Amino acid sequence: MRISDQQVDIIARRLAERMSSPPTGQPGPVSAPVAPAVHTGSILGEGVFATVDDAVRAAATAYHELDGMSLEGRKKIITSIRETMLEHAEELARHAHRETGLGRFEHKVIKNRQVTRKTSGTEVLTPQAVTGDNGLTLTEYAPYGVIGAITPTTNPTSTIICNTIAMLAAGNSIVFNVHPNARECSMANVRLLHRAIMRGGGPANLVTTVAEPSIESAQALMGHKGVRLLAVTGGSGVVRQAMTSGKRAICAGPGNPPVVVDATADLEHAARNIIAGASFDNNIVCVDEKEVIAVESIVDELLQQMKQQGAHLLTEGELHRIEQAIFSEQRGPGKRAVMQKELIGKNASEILKRAGISCAGDPPLLVARVANDHPLIWTEQMMPVMPVTSVPDVDKGIQLALEAEHGFGHSAGMYSRDIDALSRMARAVNTSIFTKNGPFFAGLGEGGEGHTSFTIASPTGEGLTGPVAFSRLRRCVLVDHFRIV
Repeated sequence: MRISDQQVDIIARRLAERMSSPPTGQPGPVSAPVAPAVHTGSILGEGVFATVDDAVRAAATAYHELDGMSLEGRKKIITSIRETMLEHAEELARHAHRETGLGRFEHKVIKNRQVTRKTSGTEVLTPQAVTGDNGLTLTEYAPYGVIGAITPTTNPTSTIICNTIAMLAAGNSIVFNVHPNARECSMANVRLLHRAIMRGGGPANLVTTVAEPSIESAQALMGHKGVRLLAVTGGSGVVRQAMTSGKRAICAGPGNPPVVVDATADLEHAARNIIAGASFDNNIVCVDEKEVIAVESIVDELLQQMKQQGAHLLTEGELHRIEQAIFSEQRGPGKRAVMQKELIGKNASEILKRAGISCAGDPPLLVARVANDHPLIWTEQMMPVMPVTSVPDVDKGIQLALEAEHGFGHSAGMYSRDIDALSRMARAVNTSIFTKNGPFFAGLGEGGEGHTSFTIASPTGEGLTGPVAFSRLRRCVLVDHFRIV
């Protein structure tokens, strides 16, 4: 779609009006009021393009310019991005929270800062050299070119930031097709990245996006001949489409992370950390704990510990009312239910209110004891509602966890002092992330060690992605030379 000169004039006037108006409706606690970086509307420029063709063309030009730069030049670009994203972490979090209505502002700030600081850069692209009687072989990490990246509504800005750092560090350019429900905050993020890259000495349009993202634009991006690699974060449908596109695809799909608590666990520690993990950003993060499977002998004590540490323990009658509020469709015992979309990512207090349940304050998490076949055990609900079920022993717990995780291979964890039990579960679930005795966000490096990523590619096997995942290996062979002994 092309825009006329008249449309450009209209757009410019709208932008001027928006820039002259103070921001409104700023949710969540803030250290100081900060105006949004940009309200994008339909305004083009600074990496935002009218069509997929335009965005890909611009990104291809930028890629060739980046390809001519030194590795040190890439480092300077990444440094500039990190500085800019830390400066605007709160601003972007507020924008995403206001636009999507999902999660908690303060947790989105944490996510933005986490990916900015702990996404790997060029330092992991270590070449390898092998010498022998027949000469020398050098293997290096090379870029793909233009990457088409599809991002979710749950973690819009944090996914864009971490993908940009990792993909640019590998020497690629990127075209984002963002989720339509997170369009404005994503456009603002792209513009900030564009400015940061330019300040760091990089070319224009290393990061681009389409102004009006849609299913159609995502399909066009997946099929575009100028795109060499796809990186997709989303539900099963878009993942399947990417994997059947005919292109190399790195896909982060759904999860239903189980946590097992055995009889040897420190229950106070387990309760505190399960609440922290499951309530993080109101459970919309794909690694967040989704169901607790506890050994029968300790389940009552665990529930009491969770209550003492701030969770709202639902009675049987309250659970029934919660079910009526959060499920739009139930498909029977042991099957995934359909959740009410308007309650996804909402605070526990709002869910209680919707169910007609009075509660003092705003508890971080709702907790309910349920049977093994309750729909909450089998559903990635993405709400601060934690089902707790019991099993006779830890091996039964591991088996149920394996089944409830649905083979997604995403995330799982256990609280135990039994090294053998921890090892058995880690091997059995075979997930990209397995967390022992800590909240699951520690698996992303938040309170745990290691780099982070918000593109956790379990369906295609890359796990926590970084510059290496977005690189291809190239080999150069020199025959019969460079031996000095």
